Amino acid sequence: MTYTITPSADGKYIIVKVSGETTSQSAMKQNIEAHVLGKKLGISRYLVDATAARNLNTVTQDYLLAHEDMMKTTDVDRNARGAILVSPEDHSHDFIETMSKNAGLDTKHLRDHELAIQHLQKG
Repeated sequence: MTYTITPSADGKYIIVKVSGETTSQSAMKQNIEAHVLGKKLGISRYLVDATAARNLNTVTQDYLLAHEDMMKTTDVDRNARGAILVSPEDHSHDFIETMSKNAGLDTKHLRDHELAIQHLQKG
């Protein structure tokens, strides 16, 4: 799995572009790096472009990622808004949205880039 983390051109959100197979461990690494950069730049919106990535987690691992891993680190802004952009035919990321919302995180997974940006720009 590889990823890049950069601020958007307008500086309103952080873009995390992921390729390859992802796990809880790799997701936490990129989340922490992205949120540290967001904090440094005063940004609390995150677009995770996972259109070239596949989630290898089991349902239990997705649950633990949202309810334990994301909650126990102080590096992650729990008040941030996130959009996970996924390929239309990839359903490996579907459960993470439910688990994230149940954990109190503002995370939505979408299959359309413009809708993902609109979600980040709300409120």
